[in-house]
Amino acid sequence: MRGLHGFIYFLLLWFEPVAPAYAQVPDILLAHIYHEGIDVREYLVSEKLDGVRAIWDGKQLISRQGNPIHAPGWFTRGFPTQSLDGELWIGRGQFELLSGTVRQSTPSENDWRKVAYYVFELSNAEGTFSERARQIERIVGNIHSPYLKAIKQFHVSDEASLKRTLDSIVARHGEGLMLHRADAPYVTGRNHVLLKLKPQLDAEARVIAHVPGKGKYLGKVGALLVETPQGLQFRLGTGFSDAERAQPPAIGSIVTYTYRDLTKNGKPKFASFLRVRPPE
Repeated sequence: MRGLHGFIYFLLLWFEPVAPAYAQVPDILLAHIYHEGIDVREYLVSEKLDGVRAIWDGKQLISRQGNPIHAPGWFTRGFPTQSLDGELWIGRGQFELLSGTVRQSTPSENDWRKVAYYVFELSNAEGTFSERARQIERIVGNIHSPYLKAIKQFHVSDEASLKRTLDSIVARHGEGLMLHRADAPYVTGRNHVLLKLKPQLDAEARVIAHVPGKGKYLGKVGALLVETPQGLQFRLGTGFSDAERAQPPAIGSIVTYTYRDLTKNGKPKFASFLRVRPPE
């Protein structure tokens, strides 16, 4: 029996699953929500792209969860050895097409030709954000790749100008704005040096249960019981199509929802389902 146990142990070691290419989630900068009263002159502003966050590690693109993104070789040809942080993007209102494209393990040549990588940060680089933004422009300008772009950074004079810019972006079906402190060093984690401004707020939560529907939703899902990264649980019951109620997001999946504000207990007001976050 001892010999049999040893043989089984050998087999388990031999067939042990290979660890993923990136076991560690990249340490990246995450935004807080913009609030009135800040001095917007201290920030560089850019359009908030409704794309897929991606990190270029000098060799390949990886997702914010640390998984390889299978871009065609020609897409990243000529990209620098410098680590970059940015967004894969097709255009306004094209998130579903983009999501389907970047999730493919075997990339579609035709679909990827619609995508570009918009860089908004140099990972682990020194200097202020203003200096890093200028460096990004130099890197992109020297490479001349149609698939590598520097996201436009600009100043606004006051809060009224910021709101006019937001209205203009939203009117053209854009998502919102990002504000990055011009004097900020490179930092990671959720930090107030980076702010997002949208007409509606959004956040993500994990589905932990399906709540059965009643009345016209009998036999379908009436709501999702979700849990935020902070451990707050609440029901998400609006924003679904009939097809989504019939085939709701799987338990364990991450969903994005919109909301207007938070209650004094921290729960989102007027929360509405937006979409399932694609696996990364």
